[in-house]
Amino acid sequence: MIRRVKYDQIDFEKYTKCLENSVQRNWYSQKEILDQLSGNWHILMYKDYEAVMPIHIYKKLGINFVHMPLFCQQLGIFSKFDDPKINDLFLRFLKKKYAVFLYLFNQGNTFSTKLEKKKNYIIPISDYAILKRIKYFKGRKSTIKVSQHLTYREIEFDEDTMLFLKNNFKGLAKETDWIKLKIYIAFLSENKLLKLCGAFFNDSLVNLAVLVKDKDQFSSLCLINDEDYKSENGASFIIDKILNIYIHEKSLNFMGSNIRGIEVFFKSFGAELHEYGFIENKFLKRFS
Repeated sequence: MIRRVKYDQIDFEKYTKCLENSVQRNWYSQKEILDQLSGNWHILMYKDYEAVMPIHIYKKLGINFVHMPLFCQQLGIFSKFDDPKINDLFLRFLKKKYAVFLYLFNQGNTFSTKLEKKKNYIIPISDYAILKRIKYFKGRKSTIKVSQHLTYREIEFDEDTMLFLKNNFKGLAKETDWIKLKIYIAFLSENKLLKLCGAFFNDSLVNLAVLVKDKDQFSSLCLINDEDYKSENGASFIIDKILNIYIHEKSLNFMGSNIRGIEVFFKSFGAELHEYGFIENKFLKRFS
C-alpha cells in the first residue's frame, strides 16, 4: 500500500497538487526547496498520490541513511485529511525499509503510537495592539521600551550582510555548513523569498533577522546578534518591529527550540507551542 518512488519517477504535478490540498502543507516539502536543501531525495506514496512523504538520503561511510537536510525543520506526511492509520503505515514502512538517522514529521501528523516530540513556536495572524497588550510578557514590554534608541531597517542581500552573518552566526561548526547557508540565502534572495530586517545602533548593524517569506507566513531562518552590542536589546526590538509591521497579514514561525531560554524568549511575544513528532537513532547520533 505504501511504495517508494524514485526522484526521476515522481509525477511532480500530482505531488504538488497533493501538497497544496493537504492539511499539513508546509514550506519544506515543496520540490524547489527540497531540490535546494537536499539534492538527494525521493518520496513514499500512498495509493495514487493520496498521501506523500518526502525522504532525504544522507550518505556516510558508504551507507545510505534517512536524515533531515540542514536548515529543514519538518517534513512528514501530507494528505487531504490527517489519518493516524495511514500515517502508521508510512511509519512502519520507514522503520522497516530504511536506516533512519533522524526524521522529523510535521505538526499536523498524528499516530496511534506516541513519538518523541520537538517544540516549535508560532505567532498566528493577529492584531498587533491586542497581541502586545494581552500576550507580551511584562518584562518583554519593558525591554522593548528601553531599546527604542535603535533604528529598524529592511536591507538588501549583499556582501556586507553576508560578512555580518559570518562574523556573528553561532552553531555552524563546519565550513561546509556555512557555505550551504550562504548558498541557501542566495537562493532565497534570487527567488524573492528572503526578507532581511536589521536593528541599527548609530548606523551600525547590531542585529539581523533572516526571514523566509511564504504566502501567509514568515519563518525565522536565524536571528543574529553582535555580542558587542548585546546590552542594546536589539533582538527584542527587531522582533517587535516585525510584528508591528506584518503580524496583521502574516504569521511568524520562530522555527522552534528546546533550549529553555530561547523558548521563553519566543513565548514572551505571545508565541504558541506547536509540537511535532520525530524518530531518531541515538546510537548512530553518538558516532556521527
